[in-house]
Amino acid sequence: MRNVKNLTIMKTLLALSILAVASFAAFAADVTGVWKAEFETQRGLQKYTFVLKQDGANVSGKANVEMADQKREAEFKDGKLDGDTLTFVEPLNINGNDLRIVFTGKVAGDEIKFTRKVGDFGSSEATAKREASSPQPAAGERAPGPRDGRGRFGGPIVLTPDDKAAFPNPPDGFDKARDGIAHGRLEMIDYDSKSVGNKRKALVYTQPGYLDGTKYPVLYLLHGIGGDEEEWHRGGHPEVILDNLIADKKAVPMIIVMPNGRAQPDDRPGPNAMATAPAFAKFDKDLIGDLIPFIEARYSVAKDRESRALAGLSMGGGQSLNFGLGNLDTFAWIGGFSSAPNTKPPGELVPDPEKATRQLKLLYISAGSKDGLIRISQGVHAYLKEKNVPHIWHVDEHAHDFQHWKKALFNFSQLIFKPTAK
Repeated sequence: MRNVKNLTIMKTLLALSILAVASFAAFAADVTGVWKAEFETQRGLQKYTFVLKQDGANVSGKANVEMADQKREAEFKDGKLDGDTLTFVEPLNINGNDLRIVFTGKVAGDEIKFTRKVGDFGSSEATAKREASSPQPAAGERAPGPRDGRGRFGGPIVLTPDDKAAFPNPPDGFDKARDGIAHGRLEMIDYDSKSVGNKRKALVYTQPGYLDGTKYPVLYLLHGIGGDEEEWHRGGHPEVILDNLIADKKAVPMIIVMPNGRAQPDDRPGPNAMATAPAFAKFDKDLIGDLIPFIEARYSVAKDRESRALAGLSMGGGQSLNFGLGNLDTFAWIGGFSSAPNTKPPGELVPDPEKATRQLKLLYISAGSKDGLIRISQGVHAYLKEKNVPHIWHVDEHAHDFQHWKKALFNFSQLIFKPTAK
C-alpha cells in the first residue's frame, strides 16, 4: 500500500514538473532573427548580416558579408546555444587554403558580444544587434510566433487604453558610465543556503561612498529564466544606472543584491533552462531564510520592511510579485518588469486588497507594447484597478528585452525608499 501511495506522489510531482516546463517553453531564450555586426579584421572592416534560426539548442544560419567592394555569402556549421553562449563556424577558402572562422558570442537580449577567431591568425570582437521585428499584425491576422523576431512570443498582443507610458523615456546616456562622478563597487559573495543545501552566489552593488555605520536600504533584483546572478550586470548594468542617478541626487543611496533565483544545488541554466522552472518557485525560502539574513549580517543595512525592495525581470518579475506580495511583512516596495507566466493569478497575489493597500509603499508593474507576455501584467493591472489598490502601470515601446528592463529599473529606483512614493 505504501509503495502504491509513493508511486502516486511521484507521478503527481512529475506531472507538475512537466507542466511547469511547458508553461515556460513559450518564452525560452531565442537567437532566431537578423543580426548585424562589423568586425575590424586583418583584411579590413567586414560587415556581417547574420540570419540565424534556432531549434532547441541547435542553431543554423547564414550571412551576407561585405568588405570594401567585395561581397560573399557564408553558410554556418556546428551552431549551438548553451545557456547564453552561442557558437558556430564559418568555413572559408582563401587562395586554396581551407579555414575555420569560429564565432563565440554571449547573448544578452537583443545583443550578442561576438569573438571572431580565424584559425591561429588572430581574432576580433564586435557586438551584433538584432534587427527590429516586423510591425504588429492587423486584426484577424496571425500573430507572430515564438521565433518570428524580437520579443515575439506568448500570443497575440491586444493593447487597451490603459496601456500607455507613465514616464517619459530616460535621457540619452542614462545607462552609460560617466567620468567625473563617484562610482560604486560590485562584489561577488558566497552565502550558506540551508534551504538549498550548499553555498550560493550573489552579486552585490554597494553605492558610492558606502560607509559602515550608515544603515542603507536594499533592493533585491532578480533575473530571468535563462539568466543567473550576473544577468542584470551583463545586460542592464544596474551599477552604472545607480551611479548616475545617485550622482544626480535622483535616487536614494542603496545596496543592490542580485542573487540566483534558481533554488537548486546546480543553479546554472544549462542547455535547457526551462527544465529548471520548478526551482524558481522555491526561491522564496532561500531569499527570506538565508540570503537576507546574510546580507543584514555582512553589510551595514537597515532591517525593517520599509528598507527592503524586491523587483525583477521576466521570471524574476513573476517571483517578485509572488514573493513580495506574499510577504508584505518583509518587503514594502515591489516591482515586476515584463512578468512571466510564473506570476500567480491576481486574486492569489492580492487576496486582501485593503491590507495590501495599507502595507505597500510602492507596487510598480511594467511591460513593453511589443511583448507577447504583456497580457500577464495587463491582468494584474486590471485586477488592482478594479480593487482600488494603488500601483503604477507603465507600458513603453519595447519588447521582452533589456531595453525595457533597464528603463524600468531607472524609473523604479528613483521611486523607492522615499516617503513621497506612495
